[in-house]
Amino acid sequence: MSNSENQPSSGLDRILTLELARVSERAAVSAARLRGHGDEMAADQAAVDAMRRELNRLPIDGTVVIGEGERDEAPMLYIGENVGTKQGPKVDIALDPLEGTTICAKNLPNSLAVIALAPAGDLLNAPDSYMDKIAIGPGYPENLIDIDAPVADNIAAVAKEKGVNVHEVTACVLDRPRHARLIEDIRATGAAIRLIGDGDVAGVIHTTDPDETGIDIYAGIGGAPEGVLAAAALRCIGGQMQTRLVITREEQVERAHRMGIEDIKKKYTLEEMAGPDVLFAATGVTDGNFLQGVRFGREHITTHTVVMRSSTGTVRYIKAQSTDLEKFHLD
Repeated sequence: MSNSENQPSSGLDRILTLELARVSERAAVSAARLRGHGDEMAADQAAVDAMRRELNRLPIDGTVVIGEGERDEAPMLYIGENVGTKQGPKVDIALDPLEGTTICAKNLPNSLAVIALAPAGDLLNAPDSYMDKIAIGPGYPENLIDIDAPVADNIAAVAKEKGVNVHEVTACVLDRPRHARLIEDIRATGAAIRLIGDGDVAGVIHTTDPDETGIDIYAGIGGAPEGVLAAAALRCIGGQMQTRLVITREEQVERAHRMGIEDIKKKYTLEEMAGPDVLFAATGVTDGNFLQGVRFGREHITTHTVVMRSSTGTVRYIKAQSTDLEKFHLD
């Protein structure tokens, strides 16, 4: 066993890595029962119920810092909610029980159940606002991309380091009216664009394996909570990311200040969003580029999960087949 495999100073036990996979698996299965039914709220609630139940079985003293919303907006897994048995390390938790609710409701690709866990204070406590993001995968020189640079410069830098023409670079962007100018600027470079309707956690993660996903760079404005979850994943897999909150209303400013964010225009690095010992798990709800969706057989349920730990650089893909179907039903 290497020294990095055992992290006594962080208080995180290695067993939590696999336990976290069980949490995302249960949420994914509950949501998958409702995929394609057109009911976003029901699918999300099913995932929330399952994830909360499993979290409360973990030997942790956990606080939700990225969740379903503030307490007055979300009855469960709200920001500030305490979860776990309280018989373990104090940890921060970022979660999205159903990343891509619309995707799941329409049974489209890349809907996930996502969760990240880190020692208390090691995940950015971001408000539920928009966040501008740019990200690339591992294998590039440090500081290759800059959120303040023109997107053409960032794409050219990626192309140069890959040793390819700009026309061979693909950028992933959320398909939103607010991105009209960004899309125009990317296309002006000659680069290709992969537009996605939802699920920007998956969009960022796709940059880590461009040979498989075809995506080299992620850019644009999405949710701040999703930005923290994506940063947790990149901390484990490797890559670069820069972000900045997009806050336009006074109540958002006040909310950010309540969460301890003084400079709302601050440019965040990957390391500032997620600490050095992060656990991350995601389970496919619908089929996607890097995870298969839940499969319901007559006598078994199959799930496909990725689980990672940043301090060890370990990334595990787990394809689990369960014949005990009762464990996936709420008590």
